[in-house]
Amino acid sequence: MSKLSAIILAGGEGKRMKSDKPKTLSEVQGRPILQWVLDAVRGSGIDDICVVTGYKREYIEEYLKSLPYSVETTFQSERLGTGHAVMTAKEFLKKNSGDVIILNGDAPFMDPDTIKKALKQHRDNGCCATVISAIVDDPTGYGRIVRDESGALNAIVEHKDADEKTLLIKEINSGGYWFSSDALLNVLSEIRADNKAGEYYLPDAIKLLLEKGGTVGACAAESADAVLGANDPQQLKQLNEIAKRRYGVK
Repeated sequence: MSKLSAIILAGGEGKRMKSDKPKTLSEVQGRPILQWVLDAVRGSGIDDICVVTGYKREYIEEYLKSLPYSVETTFQSERLGTGHAVMTAKEFLKKNSGDVIILNGDAPFMDPDTIKKALKQHRDNGCCATVISAIVDDPTGYGRIVRDESGALNAIVEHKDADEKTLLIKEINSGGYWFSSDALLNVLSEIRADNKAGEYYLPDAIKLLLEKGGTVGACAAESADAVLGANDPQQLKQLNEIAKRRYGVK
């Protein structure tokens, strides 16, 4: 059984949150969102964890030091996209061969069952990458999961690049991925920032692996809540309400 590790992306500023702390330290039912993600990762049996910090990293580093277990950090000095964030964790990837899950640090409802289900599919199908997807009622703004006739992943198409037919797809990219660490390292340096934002996007790693003939899958989460995050106080309030209702958190 190959080794498991995790990279959590927590460098976001969250300008609209009206807070002087990083977005991932915003609280859902009294716990930082980042803690929800850490709990899900550790609940999946993963102990080797790297958190990518950015905006006001000292707050996150201080919080992580208060935990009863150790978590590595790496610093993304400029916010140049999710692919760039993972590039800053290259040394972590090199020493943790096996399979790595990459998650957004601001999505509190990614749960251990979803992580383990996706890992099982990832390994059973011999994939070099597996996207965790979700079926949502309103996919506006999300990257669409495009499958071929056999159900295999064909592409992830961003909303702004999608044609009318693709826009009808309700299966979206959650922003969570299982990768073979070695396969990811092989394509990480090939990701280019040739887009309007000038950023390096992690879904481009999926595209590169597909182009190289790699087996890439998509595993749908049981609940659409797995993709939810918060960009402003109103969305944070909604996360708190969902946590209270869905998970029985007081």
